[in-house]
Amino acid sequence: MPLELFLNATSPYARIVRVCALEKGLEDRLILNWVDPWADDAELIEVNPNAKVPALCCEDRTSITETLPILYYLDSLTERPTLLPRESLASVLHGVGLGMGLVDASFQTVIARKYTGAADADRSHLGKRRLAAIERILSRLEADTVPRHMYTDDAQLTLDDIVIGVALDYLRFRMPEIEWPLRFPALAAWEDTRLSRRSFHDTRFTG
Repeated sequence: MPLELFLNATSPYARIVRVCALEKGLEDRLILNWVDPWADDAELIEVNPNAKVPALCCEDRTSITETLPILYYLDSLTERPTLLPRESLASVLHGVGLGMGLVDASFQTVIARKYTGAADADRSHLGKRRLAAIERILSRLEADTVPRHMYTDDAQLTLDDIVIGVALDYLRFRMPEIEWPLRFPALAAWEDTRLSRRSFHDTRFTG
């Protein structure tokens, strides 16, 4: 049986998984099951009682939930290309941590604004911490991670490229008011090389 991925069109976590699957050449083995995780979809809950996307049903119907375990599993399915090269594993995981931190802070900000209102969400103690974290991570990426990863367009991506790339595009999509490309030009130039790849273009956010 094929792999079945539960996802929606606006989740940065699900998009990270889709980009990785495309970069690994696994698209022909993947069935996309589009669901609304906020509607307590029964089929999704059967696979993931936490009612979150992404969730992956493996070929033996074992379910894997949460983004990073799914990515680890997908990377194990083929030896090449690898998303986690041993020779630069620490550096790659450093970038993955920054990228996932940016995704988490951005996504939680968007959800808080949706359910409590933007003004109240951003004024709260947690809201201020999230916004400060976004700024710190952007600054760190501009100064630290990105200069080490200025690959050409046709280079093999590693997991940090994908996670950071999706995180930045999610900010463009959901929080355009922070105008990060104007304030972090090296980061914006780096991001443009990622968005031009088919794996990013074919999975772009909608909705």
